[in-house]
Amino acid sequence: MRTLNTLTVVLFAVILFGCHSLVVRQVDLDAWVDQPIAALEAHPIFLTMPVVKTVTSDGTEIWNFVNGADVGGCSGGGSVFSGTVNFATYTNFSNCMARKMACNNIFYIKEKTVQRYVPIGTGGTRCYTDATLQPNFAGPTNIW
Repeated sequence: MRTLNTLTVVLFAVILFGCHSLVVRQVDLDAWVDQPIAALEAHPIFLTMPVVKTVTSDGTEIWNFVNGADVGGCSGGGSVFSGTVNFATYTNFSNCMARKMACNNIFYIKEKTVQRYVPIGTGGTRCYTDATLQPNFAGPTNIW
């Protein structure tokens, strides 16, 4: 009986930790506001993800760092990852990705400064954030 109680406590802790870690924290999103794009370009986690960039009609840049599998199926042979694509190409990529399991880490940039960060889960994926996704993070970590 004692083993069952211990197992129950451990299982509850794992479930509680798992639920806690799959949350988007506003503090992590707010940390990016007014950061220079150099901080984003050098961030060790976002460096590992393919990025798709476009520019809106008002000059706002949209950078989407895609954390997911099978991104290549929407990339037009990888062409969306080279430079900035037009808004129609970006929209086609986004529509395709809506059916893929991924976390789209979308940054809105104006005048070389991050205006906001919005993670969007697609294909049933739930995005999460923690301190490792804040601008000043520089240590080792694992992403999933």
